[in-house]
Amino acid sequence: MFTNNKSQITNHKNKISAILLAAGLSRRMGEDKLLLEYRGKSLLQYSVDLLYDLPVYEKIVVTTKARLDSITLPPGIKVVVNRCPETGQSGSIRLGIEHSTGTHYFFIPADQSRLTTDDLIPLLGSANANPDKIIFPTIGSEPCSPTLFPKRFRGQLLDLSGDTGGRKVRQANPESCHAIKPENPKNFMDIDNMEEYRELRVEN
Repeated sequence: MFTNNKSQITNHKNKISAILLAAGLSRRMGEDKLLLEYRGKSLLQYSVDLLYDLPVYEKIVVTTKARLDSITLPPGIKVVVNRCPETGQSGSIRLGIEHSTGTHYFFIPADQSRLTTDDLIPLLGSANANPDKIIFPTIGSEPCSPTLFPKRFRGQLLDLSGDTGGRKVRQANPESCHAIKPENPKNFMDIDNMEEYRELRVEN
């Protein structure tokens, strides 16, 4: 049974569409990493449940049909099936935007499996004070995901191609960027290979 922690919910002026990007091909892992086990469920299920708990206007998961069949979907989440995952992350970004109705797009990778709602709420809250900014965390001095884009960047995001993601839009608009140093930077690290996955399991 799914429960939504109401104490986490904040009063957002913006209508944030949180978009979970879960259609990648896991080429570096050698197998479908999102179906690997973490905390008693798959990495993908963990990310879907995290999406459900976020205090946002709209929740969307972009994934493949095969992965969709492997998870339990909480209520209130819109599903978009990416039938061409080989086009790269830009294809999932495009699908998420095309199916969203919010004023902001909050793109969350499905392979940052240490993330909690406490990690993400400061990013969402920062959008209230900086509604026209691209908001993202940094590890050291390096930008990382998740990233929040105001709707005014819709055209640039839709023009993306390949697997570059929103990084290209962020780099093209440095004056519009607002970086946040997270309290737990390690939670924002991707799981890209088996060594990183084993480290994650040891922490669990």
